[in-house]
Amino acid sequence: MTLTRLAFVAAVLFGCGQGSSSSPTGSQPASSQAVQQVAVTANVHAAPKRIVAFGDVHGDLDATKRALKLGRIIDDNGAWIAGDTFVVQVGDQLDRGDDDRAILDLFDSLEEKAKAAGGTFLALNGNHEIMNAQLDFRYATEGGNSAFNDITSDKRAVRSQPEQTRGRAAAFIPGGPYAQKLAKRPIYAIVGDSVFVHGGITMKHVQYGLEKMDTETKEWLEGKRNAPPSVLVAEDGPVWTRAFSAQTGPDDCKELDGVLAALGKKRMVMGHTPQKPDISFACDNKAIRIDVGMSRHYGGTVQVLEIVGDEVKALKE
Repeated sequence: MTLTRLAFVAAVLFGCGQGSSSSPTGSQPASSQAVQQVAVTANVHAAPKRIVAFGDVHGDLDATKRALKLGRIIDDNGAWIAGDTFVVQVGDQLDRGDDDRAILDLFDSLEEKAKAAGGTFLALNGNHEIMNAQLDFRYATEGGNSAFNDITSDKRAVRSQPEQTRGRAAAFIPGGPYAQKLAKRPIYAIVGDSVFVHGGITMKHVQYGLEKMDTETKEWLEGKRNAPPSVLVAEDGPVWTRAFSAQTGPDDCKELDGVLAALGKKRMVMGHTPQKPDISFACDNKAIRIDVGMSRHYGGTVQVLEIVGDEVKALKE
């Protein structure tokens, strides 16, 4: 971490020269009056009674449904049984498996079913959703591609694709029907005291402006901008960074403390980096990594995270 970034973290944690020690898990940062918080209003939700979150599913519909059943979200018939539960999927529904279109359609259906029952189903965009909108299909399977064969487009970028990916390109090119679906999904969500994101939110993203980045991404997916914001697709962007989801050191945890203090929240929940064998916790349990590689491609186990009040626990098949 650069000295500049460390200085910014320190400024957020200790604002106006007043000291503040790291808070224990489940508590607000100490000396919270000294924290220089940033105002974020978009994608912010009041604390529900119960939150269920799950990680990357990568084109595996069976694993997706098993995760939803494990979290007591749907029954064997696909009916919503979770009442007012708030469900978050942290991105990477696409690629590596044949069922990615079916998963996107299922999530659309669950969004409506949850709303009717007084609950919420919210899927975030991960790096693989963004890659598909960039027409980067390196990780798409033959079956995943063929599922989109009924979608067409006259755009030159689509016509220049190999035949086997033209339908997929027509679906995901910015302004296309599935890119429009992705445009409705945020890059991050703040639910109660928890921050949800695919890769991670660092001070760089806070300084850039979370709402600004999210709006620019939405406009690009809708076909209103020529390119995604560079902060999003950078190697350390919020859908790509592994700062808190791989091996974490003291500087990483200090950065996370600064981000959470700036946002006034207790924990960050992320996917992107497969954890084996289980959901893992780092930085005094403030970093929660919920990608367990549950898809067929990775061969991991199905697990979900449940948050009820201040109780945070992993559920496992």
